[in-house]
Amino acid sequence: MTAAVAVDLGKTGCRALLWDGTGPALDVHEVPGAPGLASDNGVETARTAVLAAVLPLLEQKPSVRPAVVCVGAAGAAAAPEAARALAGLLLADLPADEVAVTSDAVTAHAGALGGRTGVVLAIGTGSVAIGIGDDGSYARVDGWGPWLGDEGSGAWIGAAGLRAALRAHDGRGPDTALLAAAVERFGDPDRLPLALGRDGNPARTAASFAPDVARTAAAGDTTASAIIRDAATALGEAVLAAARRIGGDGLGVTVTGGLTGLGEPLLGPLRSALAGFPRPLHPRPALGDPLDGARLLALNARTPHEPHVVRVRRTAPFPAVPTPPVSPPAVA
Repeated sequence: MTAAVAVDLGKTGCRALLWDGTGPALDVHEVPGAPGLASDNGVETARTAVLAAVLPLLEQKPSVRPAVVCVGAAGAAAAPEAARALAGLLLADLPADEVAVTSDAVTAHAGALGGRTGVVLAIGTGSVAIGIGDDGSYARVDGWGPWLGDEGSGAWIGAAGLRAALRAHDGRGPDTALLAAAVERFGDPDRLPLALGRDGNPARTAASFAPDVARTAAAGDTTASAIIRDAATALGEAVLAAARRIGGDGLGVTVTGGLTGLGEPLLGPLRSALAGFPRPLHPRPALGDPLDGARLLALNARTPHEPHVVRVRRTAPFPAVPTPPVSPPAVA
């Protein structure tokens, strides 16, 4: 069997697994993510994150040499040139014969539906709906990043909650328990703008507040509840738009990503938003996660996802690590 490395590079975290081709996947190594390939210096920050996640796995298993490394990277769909540049750099960095780079939404789709067609809504720090139809049609809805889109995402919910907290702090908006939640997580509201940018990834920091918004909504806060309902509506609109664009009846729909951990406060209204579609949609549990999708795409170049995968192959052998010289025995 062919060994492979699969990487899920998001804006919050970067996970990598090494599969030796003979059994279950080996250990997963996780490090902080990167702002996205379309961002300033996006290729280099992505490269740094991928290497930080992958190299320790290879060092632990020096006898396993992967044939393919497949990276699902946030921002790849919006920046295909950056995706190709990242693939080329990683091919020079890693002892693999091929590096494939695609959107993290594409790997999420492949993993969730096992390489089959349908619609997958990936919700984490960002949000995107990916539809792939029986005729090969492809639809990407949203995923435009925290400033232009990603509506309903963790960053969107968190930022909306923080805005509501600051409106309450200023006296411009209604009282809300979100203000106390924001103070507990970030401290002095007057310093919240600094806190939001403290690690260089404001979207990730804002997304860290999304669970607080959901908990506040579940406790009955009307402002937080309205934010969660609006998020569910936005996410439902993305799924329905993708379904309309790829066509077909009886489409499978899977929701995946870290934001599903918010549970019923978000998923209940989302199911209601999908119920009104004129053609039947079939909710399905995810068969796998983005790492499973990256491994599938690493080893199979014949899925419906292939037109959206950038592959770069090695034309010369990867240089071997020099063997340290053996010192001659000491003369007595």
